[in-house]
Amino acid sequence: MPTDEKATLGEAEIGAIARRIDRPIVLVGLMGAGKTTVGRKLAALLGSDFVDADEEIERAAQQSIPEIFETYGEEYFRDGERRVIARLMGERDGVIATGGGAFVNDETRALILEKAIAVWIDCSVETLVERTGRRDTRPLLRDGDPHKILTRLRDQREPAYSEAQIRVQSENGPHNNTAMAILEAIDRWL
Repeated sequence: MPTDEKATLGEAEIGAIARRIDRPIVLVGLMGAGKTTVGRKLAALLGSDFVDADEEIERAAQQSIPEIFETYGEEYFRDGERRVIARLMGERDGVIATGGGAFVNDETRALILEKAIAVWIDCSVETLVERTGRRDTRPLLRDGDPHKILTRLRDQREPAYSEAQIRVQSENGPHNNTAMAILEAIDRWL
């Protein structure tokens, strides 16, 4: 097979993997890694549901995440984030995308590692800068050089992310490739 061609799983193989998955798949990683986009594709391939934890947090709080941070602080946000992720994992066995900092919190990480399959979607900083630069919706990147900020965040968070049961590299290209790589890695891990 040529090196630039990705292996793909057939429907029967994906179905066999899906039947073996007995807990939620929780996607972790830095902003711009593709957790939401890849998560939607992964859930569609598995025939399961998808939820973005950040959207659920905003719905529950009836405030945006930047507003929660500004009004109550990070500690309050992280406590609420952990409770929402715990609720989501208890309600479904589908795919859950988390915010970039969720898995860094010791309690949230322990909960995810105990009750889910944690998948770290890893990317080069260059890819993250390119992806996050498409929209101005990232508060952490507004006041500085995105490359420096993302490099610092990656260095700080890598020890926590590396505890995930599965690590998949995602670079520019179809998100379906990353979803397939996750399925293949879960198949090997199970």
